[in-house]
Amino acid sequence: MAEGLRERKKRETRQRISDIATGLFLERGFMTVTMTDVAEAADVSVNTVYNYFPAKEDLFFDRADSLVDRLTRWVRGRDAGESAARAVLRELRGEVEAVSPRLGLVRGYDRFMRVIHEAPPLRSRLWTLQQEIQDHLAASLREETGAAADDPRPALMAGQICWADQTVFAAIGRAMLAGREPAEVSREVLVLLDDIEELLSEKVLNYAIREPR
Repeated sequence: MAEGLRERKKRETRQRISDIATGLFLERGFMTVTMTDVAEAADVSVNTVYNYFPAKEDLFFDRADSLVDRLTRWVRGRDAGESAARAVLRELRGEVEAVSPRLGLVRGYDRFMRVIHEAPPLRSRLWTLQQEIQDHLAASLREETGAAADDPRPALMAGQICWADQTVFAAIGRAMLAGREPAEVSREVLVLLDDIEELLSEKVLNYAIREPR
């Protein structure tokens, strides 16, 4: 269905507010910027900002929805004969090889990371997002494998897969904070991914293999 004019304007307004807020956070820090500051800079009312973003943390993590189901999308889109963990590792390798900004492999990412490190509310929200990602993946694995409600394996496997993903993000974040070049970090993280795969057990690597259609 084509996007209507009203929906497009709402999307553009939301994106504009988010972009302006991000600029303020990077310039002045998350803790010092208020919702009123964002409204004034965006030339909208404070109520308008709250209509799109119920909390200030939502302004910073404005793409949280796509983050929460990211691993699940990769798993659901895996190839025949491919397990859930191997699908995620394959996708991660592809993005690392491409030096993807989505993983933080871009100049300026250190500023983004510093804002998080200096703001306890953002660190708390990031932890919550990581839990949501794991819960979302566990629910998907349970559905796809037909596991019983009391079967612990989907949650355990989701935890292992999310550990791999978070380890990659953490390594990139530390390297970019240290002022490293994205391409150099990419090469090192590809080696890290090989180490991660070696550390994962065969039970994890062979869980939820997609049957040929």
